[in-house]
Amino acid sequence: MRLFIAIRLDRHIQDGLEAIQLYLRDNGVKGNFTKIENLHLTLAFIGEYPDPEYVLDAMRQISFQPFEIYPDGFGAFGDLYWVGIRADNQKLENCVKRLRRTLSENAIPFDRKKFVPHITLIRRACFDSKRGFPGDITIPGDSMRVNYISLMRSDRGKNGMIYTKLGDISAD
Repeated sequence: MRLFIAIRLDRHIQDGLEAIQLYLRDNGVKGNFTKIENLHLTLAFIGEYPDPEYVLDAMRQISFQPFEIYPDGFGAFGDLYWVGIRADNQKLENCVKRLRRTLSENAIPFDRKKFVPHITLIRRACFDSKRGFPGDITIPGDSMRVNYISLMRSDRGKNGMIYTKLGDISAD
């Protein structure tokens, strides 16, 4: 199973991000836009792993206080475009550190790249070079309270990726 641990987004955050996706489409950007129901903030990407119950057991070993996340900034990794999360979020950083340390202690492999909090909006983005990439992207100002994190499964479907929640752990 292809697994990852994420913060699933509230509907009001999804709506704001969907508005950005529509703006990009309306301004000639093409690519693989993330389905609204699939928008999330990845905390740890595990990849292929056969035992989701073992991962959930490891996740239950951590504790974290509820915290807020704020969409902030727009960026890219090559042709992947994303909305960031405000950087001055110590509670988010602490949650990710505890989570990744617990995965390591339980010998659960995960992608060890530096944590750059972002929500992927579009992969393989392309746009008309004459028009350029649309500017003036307004990031929704709403915040979201994080009360739980989720273990997710990723499957390739006929119409793109299908993400299934396998379990949650709640904040203290």
